[in-house]
Amino acid sequence: MQATSSSELNLIMAGFRALSDPLRMGIIDSLQQQELCVCDLCDRLQVNQSKLSFHLKTLKEAGLITPRQSGRWMYYSLNLPQFALLEQYLAEIRSNTKMILRQACE
Repeated sequence: MQATSSSELNLIMAGFRALSDPLRMGIIDSLQQQELCVCDLCDRLQVNQSKLSFHLKTLKEAGLITPRQSGRWMYYSLNLPQFALLEQYLAEIRSNTKMILRQACE
């Protein structure tokens, strides 16, 4: 079992919190295929830019998306290493639980 550092744990908690909102999940879903600008995300998700900006900020602070500015446009893409960290955390829970269950059955 690998110990999780305090900073990693904070990132993991922020990631799961960010994923708990339906609109933010819609953003993540939209970014799975390609990088998108804010205007494209507004159109796809049918929300105004001010509402979208709040949710993009939350996802960015959780490390789940990465912004890139090109001229006057801001583009967003998924930050896959952060998703890998969340996946690894869940895999460790699953692995530890299986080990505990096996020990209980012995």
